[in-house]
Amino acid sequence: MNLQSLELLGFKSFADKTIFNFHEGVTAIVGPNGCGKSNLLDAVRWVLGEQSAKSLRGGEMADIIFNGSDTRKPIGFAEVSLTLTDCATELDVDWHEVRVNRRRSQRLLHDGARQDRHDPEFATGRSARDF
Repeated sequence: MNLQSLELLGFKSFADKTIFNFHEGVTAIVGPNGCGKSNLLDAVRWVLGEQSAKSLRGGEMADIIFNGSDTRKPIGFAEVSLTLTDCATELDVDWHEVRVNRRRSQRLLHDGARQDRHDPEFATGRSARDF
């Protein structure tokens, strides 16, 4: 089983859609302090089902949603998609590729409070013959 890609949108510091493609062999995540390396690992944990905000280095689960900056407005949702390939045997499925998605959104109420929405999580797959 191989991690093929990770897509983030509105997750912590990743306000814009960001796609990481992973190739066979050794993959390392490097960069200066504050560039999002830990947030990338948090995204993997979250899309795979992590329920603890503390485990994702936050005070509450809403902290995973990009909350705006000096130059950008808050987005209101976070979405992460993880794609695995060559996973039929390990996951006991008939698919060559499995994509796991998770989304969380919130809306601003009239009184300024935020209301969290737990959007459904889902997984999809494609068999080798679909390629």
